[in-house]
Amino acid sequence: MFRRDYIVRMIEDMTAMVAKVFTLKQERKNTEALWEVDELLNRHFRLNSRLMNSLALDDLINMFRLGGVLETDKLQGVARLLKEEASIYGAAGKSEESLQRNLRSLHLFLYADRGGADRSLLGLTAEVDSLLAETERYRLPVATEHLLWPYLESLGRYAKAEDSLYRLWEQGEDVGAEGSAWYERLLLLPQEKLEQGGLPLDEVRQGREEWARLTAKSVSP
Repeated sequence: MFRRDYIVRMIEDMTAMVAKVFTLKQERKNTEALWEVDELLNRHFRLNSRLMNSLALDDLINMFRLGGVLETDKLQGVARLLKEEASIYGAAGKSEESLQRNLRSLHLFLYADRGGADRSLLGLTAEVDSLLAETERYRLPVATEHLLWPYLESLGRYAKAEDSLYRLWEQGEDVGAEGSAWYERLLLLPQEKLEQGGLPLDEVRQGREEWARLTAKSVSP
């Protein structure tokens, strides 16, 4: 009951904050908008913006482990506040600061999802889609890409997951065996599901053969 009450309060406070920040951005009161985010960070997570943006992501995530269990609800909340901060910096024309926060937000959302987060709580899928659109012109950090690939597979977005797999390979990640296993998993799926995911059966077969050739070259003497 306590957890449910906390989540309800967090969502209500975030909804009110987002509406207020929207108005402040329209009025070009970006400093005041940042204060609103910082106040909510402190109230719900005992964090401030400086700490949230300066900690290594692994250290930030570890702040939300209780008895070894990841508090995915809170992690989603922090991710959402990072995204809101990014929008404020974007509105102020500070693209670098905005990008940094969007990338961190994306990583936290994906990490929370991997930890079994309730995707309906803060609209995780829609938030991730929005962040991917904001960052599509940039190369994602390798650690984030490792989270994105299985996430896309879980949604049945197989063509996009394949793109993510290749980006990992192009960045020198040792995903040869994982990629081979992934193509084998796809071959077990119904054809209509593959087509819905943008990767018809014949393309999966071609992809498996191409992947085998590509990865074989990397291990040949």
